[in-house]
Amino acid sequence: MTSPNTDNIDSPRGLAFAISAYVMWGLLPLYMKALSHIPAAEVVAHRVLWSVPVAGVLLIVLRRTKDLKAALRSPKTLMMGCVTAALITVNWGIYVWSIASGHALDAALGYYINPLFSILLGAVLLGERPSRMQMLAIALAAAAVVVLTVDAGGLPLAAVGLTLSWGFYAFFKKSLPVGPNQGFMLEVLILMPVALGYVIYLSATGTGHIGGTSIDTALLLGCGVVTAIPLITYANGAKLLRLSTIGILQYIAPTMIFLIAVFVFGEEFGGARMIAFPMIWAALVIYSVSLIKQMRTKPA
Repeated sequence: MTSPNTDNIDSPRGLAFAISAYVMWGLLPLYMKALSHIPAAEVVAHRVLWSVPVAGVLLIVLRRTKDLKAALRSPKTLMMGCVTAALITVNWGIYVWSIASGHALDAALGYYINPLFSILLGAVLLGERPSRMQMLAIALAAAAVVVLTVDAGGLPLAAVGLTLSWGFYAFFKKSLPVGPNQGFMLEVLILMPVALGYVIYLSATGTGHIGGTSIDTALLLGCGVVTAIPLITYANGAKLLRLSTIGILQYIAPTMIFLIAVFVFGEEFGGARMIAFPMIWAALVIYSVSLIKQMRTKPA
C-alpha cells in the first residue's frame, strides 16, 4: 500500500482516486455474485491470471519496469513478495467464498474491523501505544465479535479470516521495498505459475468454466480488470491524502457491501447482528475521532 500523504492537505485528485477505488470495491460483490456458481479457487486463479496483463500494461505505460526487474533479482524482496502474495490469495479466496455462499455481511464485518485490528497489530508487533479512545474502540469491536460468536455457536470465521489476512497483508506490504504498482505486479507474477497450472488442470479434466458459456468466459476474463484497477487506483490516490481522510473513506466499501448484502442479496440481519453492527459502527466513530485528533496535534 502506498504511504498516505502526511501533509495537512487533501488533493482533489487524491480524493477522486480514493473514492473511486472504494466505490469499485463496494460494488464488487455484485460482480462476484454473478460468479457464485463457480468454485472460489477457480475464480481466484482467474483473478491472478488476468491481473498480470492489466498490471503489466500499466507498468509499461508508467515506465516502472526497471524497479520490477530489480525486485525479481532480489531474493529478500522475492521472499517478502511470497508472503504478501500468499496473504492476498487467502483474502481473495475467503472474500469470493463469502459472497458466493451468502455471507456478504460477514465480509462487510471483516472490513469494518480491519482498521481496528491494524491498531492492535501495531501495538503487539511494533510496540505502538494506542490511545485510550483507540483501546475503547478495539474493546467494542471485540465485544461485537463475542456477541456474534455466542449467537452462532462459533466464531464468524469469514469475518475473522478477512480481518486477519488483510491486516497482515497490509502490515507486511509496508516492508516490501517496491512501489505499490510494482508490488502488485510482483505478487501476481509469483502466483501466476500456480494459477495457470490450476486453470490448465481444470481445462484438461473438463471441470473448468473458461470457454464454457460466453457469459462465464467474459466474467472470468474480466476478473483481472475488477481486481487490478481498484487496487492500483487506491494506491495512487492514498499518497495524495491525509491519513485521517483515508481512515474515514475506507468505510465506504464495507458500508456498500453491507447495504448490498441486506437489500440486494436479502441476507438476514437478525437480532445478534442488530446488536453487533451498531457496536462496530460506534467503535469506528470513536476510532475516527481519535485519528482526526492525532492528525491535528501532530506537527506537519
